[in-house]
Amino acid sequence: MRSSISEHVFVKEVLESSTPVLVHFWAPWCGVCRLIEPSLAKLRSDWDEQVKLVSINADENLKLASSYRIKTLPTVLLFKGGHLLHRLDSYQDRDTLKAVLQEVMPSALASARLPRVG
Repeated sequence: MRSSISEHVFVKEVLESSTPVLVHFWAPWCGVCRLIEPSLAKLRSDWDEQVKLVSINADENLKLASSYRIKTLPTVLLFKGGHLLHRLDSYQDRDTLKAVLQEVMPSALASARLPRVG
């Protein structure tokens, strides 16, 4: 369903990925974080797995969480070509999550890769 990664492989798995990546920041103590996982998995399968879904434990990856200014959990970030395209802070119900991601996914799934800065 999802893969759990750490800040040590973040660049390779997310920023250098050839496909768009949904990054789900969560914590073990966050019950709401577990509620959003099935919705993310369903949306990923709806897009014929053209998007990668990864999970990052914010408590174990404080430097990474801090660098993306994660203030609330769950937070979902959408990356493509090394660029942050969109962020969803806090819990989103399935319908809201689906509507927001369906709005931003067409540009993320477009065949043209964004140029990477830096």
